Amino acid sequence: MGRRIWVAGAMALPLMGLCLPAKAAETGLSAGDTAWMLISSVLVLLMTIPGLVLFYGGMVRKKNVLAIMMQGVVICALVTVLWMIVGYSLAFSNGDGFIGGLSGAMLGDLARNWRAPFTLGAGLPDAVHYCVPESVFIMFQMTFAIITPAVITGSFAERMKFSALLLLMGAWSILVYAPVAHWVWSPAGWLFHLGIADYAGGTVVEVNSGIAGLVCALYLGKRLGFGHDNMMPWNLSYAVIGASLLWVGWLGFNSGGAGGANPNAGMAVLVTQMAAAGATLSWTAIEWALRGKPTVLGAISGTVSGLVAITPAAGFVLPGPALLIGIAAGLLCFWAVTVAKVRLGYDDTLDAFGVHGIGGALGMLATGLLAFAPLSDGAVHAGLRQLAVQALGVAATVIYCGGVTAGLLFAIDRLVGLRVSRDEERQGLDEVLHGERIA
Repeated sequence: MGRRIWVAGAMALPLMGLCLPAKAAETGLSAGDTAWMLISSVLVLLMTIPGLVLFYGGMVRKKNVLAIMMQGVVICALVTVLWMIVGYSLAFSNGDGFIGGLSGAMLGDLARNWRAPFTLGAGLPDAVHYCVPESVFIMFQMTFAIITPAVITGSFAERMKFSALLLLMGAWSILVYAPVAHWVWSPAGWLFHLGIADYAGGTVVEVNSGIAGLVCALYLGKRLGFGHDNMMPWNLSYAVIGASLLWVGWLGFNSGGAGGANPNAGMAVLVTQMAAAGATLSWTAIEWALRGKPTVLGAISGTVSGLVAITPAAGFVLPGPALLIGIAAGLLCFWAVTVAKVRLGYDDTLDAFGVHGIGGALGMLATGLLAFAPLSDGAVHAGLRQLAVQALGVAATVIYCGGVTAGLLFAIDRLVGLRVSRDEERQGLDEVLHGERIA
């Protein structure tokens, strides 16, 4: 094996160097690493379509099921195209500490380098060497860029215009997602240089989507009848299937951060499973104790909260701490969703903030306290300094994402309007926006 290097392009973690397997000695590519990263990419895409599509589709009211599903599918297509045009370049070309450049726009470099092993941040002191081609890295990162805005739709479900959604999600993916990804995962990023430990997107995906969702929910206001009408999920069986797909897909979401098939990937799979199990049980237990019955909706909400919380920590903690993170996530997110939201009175429809925002912040801070240094070859040490860097990353994401998201909402509201009319909302977005309905 080659020298040990600091890898944060796929997710920040130390791996064992420039990999030159015997069967690929001439090219520097590893068939095993490439295969694992392709599988991980498919698993993460599975999380959005059909995972999140079914999860959200089962939790809205019947008159809005097709609309929320349509949003997930179209966001997948929209972000895919934007990622190729400019998103990938802004996130991962060198640029400066805050944003990448345009050297990778339209993925033009692939014509020359499609068979070569990929180096992220080539020419920089902290360049990251992979044993996979750049096309695989692009695809893996694209699936993260897709699911993040798709998560946000849960906060404003049942009340936003489709035209406004397209403008918002397109602009947000370029102006918010790409810069934050660059800060954390590019060797040029300012948070990367500070040593932030974010294995699979505690800031980039979870806090980012949670804060954006909260801002959207506050800006659009409550749904008609919120707090009075029956707004129970239409079909919890859909939601269970969707949550199950999320659980399975998340194993690739986190372990793909290892950059290949190696012990780090194996540990990430194990700790992800531990956290998901712990959160499912803790949410179920506290709901049972406080409300008399454990619910299906509560169990799957707990599952997702544990998966969210372990996301930044997956490459840095052992199974025991991972279980603790999951248990804490189930309890804290239950409180955020059932107590804090009720007391504060905001309408985060499907709890993107309560689960992703709160769970992501918890996971980031827990990483600073529970990281096991040997997993990162000593690069990430649990302690006050690491905790401070983690907290700074969360705070920077909250401030930047919240401010830019609010600005985009204001501009789009003036341009096309954000919210459907009261009569349209009563009728349901399926018929009003798409001319279809579930019988």
